[in-house]
Amino acid sequence: MERKPTKKAASAAANAAATVSAATAPDAPAEVPATPAVKAAAKPASGKVLLTEEQLIAQPARDYMNEAQLAFFRDRLRRQKEELLANVRDTSEHLRETEATSDVSDRATQEEEQALELRTRDRERKLLKKIDEALQRIDEGAYGYCAETGEPIGVRRLLARPTATLTIEAQERRERMQRMYGD
Repeated sequence: MERKPTKKAASAAANAAATVSAATAPDAPAEVPATPAVKAAAKPASGKVLLTEEQLIAQPARDYMNEAQLAFFRDRLRRQKEELLANVRDTSEHLRETEATSDVSDRATQEEEQALELRTRDRERKLLKKIDEALQRIDEGAYGYCAETGEPIGVRRLLARPTATLTIEAQERRERMQRMYGD
């Protein structure tokens, strides 16, 4: 027999989930409790309840990159992409609003700040490309598998770096080769 949470417990869980999701992503959908014993799972725009990180890690190896896991990573990548695109809009607006100053020191500081901001946005632009490639791999069914060996990359590595295309071992090999022979 399945135990249902009391109204008070369900309300507390919903409030806690809403607080956490609002703190991490202001426009993220509210979270919904899966069961009383398990943390709340995110609910994407599609209306399906997503796995939590804990549930994702706890799944057996035979379930690697099943539909629920792919939905989790698709949602994570899309949210990351939206955040980066918002940063691009903010940067563009900030650069347009910047007023020219006559003081040489102030102008130099302003130009250095703009250069730093543009370098950051360039890195984010490259990350956007990697996110698009990862979303494409999800659609093709290749997400989560090493591009060199075909082995599973691993859920923990993908949680840390959702755009990863290589297992840790393959990445280490590649980095050793780069150090030995250069780029």
